Amino acid sequence: MALLATAVAAYHLVKTAGLAANARSFPVLAAPPPVPPRTRAAGNRSPGTWPRSARSAGRLPHLPREVGAAGRLPRTSLLVPARDEAARLPHTLPGLLSQPADEILVLDDGSTDGTADVVRRFADPRLRLLTGAPRPDGWIGKNWACHQLAAAATGDLLVYLDADVTLRPGALEAVWTQVRRQRADVFSVFPRQQTGTLGERLLVPLIDENLLGFLPHQLLDLPIPAAAVANGQLLAFRRAAYDRLGGHAAVAGEIVEDLALGRLTRRKGLKLGLALGGDLVSTRMYDGYRSTVRGTGKSMRAAHGGSDALLAASAAWHLAAYTLPWLRWNHGPAWRLAAVLGLAERVLSNAKTGRGAYAEAALVPFTAPAALPVYALALRRTAVWKGRRYR
Repeated sequence: MALLATAVAAYHLVKTAGLAANARSFPVLAAPPPVPPRTRAAGNRSPGTWPRSARSAGRLPHLPREVGAAGRLPRTSLLVPARDEAARLPHTLPGLLSQPADEILVLDDGSTDGTADVVRRFADPRLRLLTGAPRPDGWIGKNWACHQLAAAATGDLLVYLDADVTLRPGALEAVWTQVRRQRADVFSVFPRQQTGTLGERLLVPLIDENLLGFLPHQLLDLPIPAAAVANGQLLAFRRAAYDRLGGHAAVAGEIVEDLALGRLTRRKGLKLGLALGGDLVSTRMYDGYRSTVRGTGKSMRAAHGGSDALLAASAAWHLAAYTLPWLRWNHGPAWRLAAVLGLAERVLSNAKTGRGAYAEAALVPFTAPAALPVYALALRRTAVWKGRRYR
């Protein structure tokens, strides 16, 4: 037990150090500085100041293209794969329409709940509804939808968004600022995670905590292909980079396509950029404990390389790292150090992401037991999501 206590304490020291480093260095999206009033109105600009792609098409963008510190946006396509999202799109589409994108494409991927009707209710000439084609063998549904969106898009910057992501005004300019600043070919944002129930608060914050604890942002500037992660909730590509990667066709059968694309980006020698969403990009992925288990369970197996042994080891390790220290509190300082650092990690993560909710730290000893159904679901070797079954 003494050796296990030392290993657990060392694990927490490493993770806490990573969180502390990323608390200072991990980028967070920020709204661009105000534009002087004389440049705000489209009427104050001559046609020659608009992007060449808009002039050559014989039309002007439908929203004024404000210029921030990082320069003018390229021609930009916002791309949303949507399957049974009729409840979410009324809340998230207005945020997309507030962005100075040239086009907003929503692909209805075989929905049965009136998703297409919701999109049609929004009157904006930039918004276009696409009907998805039947999914070919070997393709994951979302990847096939994203592939079709890319084929229909005309932008030089492709920004994929899940239907549950909310953008505030200035979000798109902030994304482009970071793309330029990080010299990224592929760029991903981890939205601020909103949670409404105890079950969500137990598990959802682990996304940010693991990212910030184990991936120092500086590693993205080094030739280390293994230092790669991405989040499909907001994943942007320069068009040339998307084509060089092979697009979503290169990861057609991958359930965790965002991670696969991040790794492929590094292997191809392209620059991967990451940022937190801050006040500008947020999401509520699930609506309770059961949906959180189903949602995280569909990707857990793939994240562990499809290995039953790794899944079992991961479950056991997290019980030892986060729950056992409290049960062993009176058995030495290493256990007490591990217990306290486990709480500190959640506080540091929530502070960096801007979630606050520091009282969530009290839930940390219960997160590993709460995650056991996620592991059990992954061990079944079958994932079910949006009515589709994957192995």
